[in-house]
Amino acid sequence: MTPSCTDGVENLAGNCVFCEIIEGRRKAEILHEDSEVLAFRDILPQAPTHILIIPKAHFPSAAAADPALWGKVMTVAVKLAAELGIEAEGFRLVINNGPKAGQTIPHLHVHLLAGRSFRWPPG
Repeated sequence: MTPSCTDGVENLAGNCVFCEIIEGRRKAEILHEDSEVLAFRDILPQAPTHILIIPKAHFPSAAAADPALWGKVMTVAVKLAAELGIEAEGFRLVINNGPKAGQTIPHLHVHLLAGRSFRWPPG
């Protein structure tokens, strides 16, 4: 059974914002959509390019995700970097797992960031 937001997994506001985007109940600038993965621009960008790549199935964290889905999500991230012309300049992929790591929406998502220099360590 594919998990969904009706399984009782909610974000801090009491609903899953990403599931609302998937269901079309919340607007987003969608850059990619297929049967399993959705990618859209972050509404609070932390870099000139800031895209979120999410599975359409609801997994509350990276640790809970179906391993087979990881390859699909990461493939979309790298494909978008190439399509947007940021592959050559470099980009960062970020996954926060849990509140102490900075995850604020409990729906697995990958951040694709580019367009500025990044520092290390990141946190």
